[in-house]
Amino acid sequence: MEIKNTTKRPIKVPLPGGKRLFLGLGGTGQIAPKAAEHPPVKALIDSGDLEVVGGGRSKGDGGGGGGISSSQGDGSGGGNIRRTGDR
Repeated sequence: MEIKNTTKRPIKVPLPGGKRLFLGLGGTGQIAPKAAEHPPVKALIDSGDLEVVGGGRSKGDGGGGGGISSSQGDGSGGGNIRRTGDR
């Protein structure tokens, strides 16, 4: 489920389990449908601070922009790794 910050300021969305989702101006993020029923999240949706954009998982290409791009890399997959030490 995708939600969008409709306020003119960054917002912290309290999620179940003591977690928080930080959304910038006009930012979107994904939460579990169970988290949308959490009373603080429901209050933000009812007040208009949050808007539900997507109702469920999309079966498209996943280009929602909310994830971390794999192009950032972690240095483990390239062919330019210099290995040192005893082999």
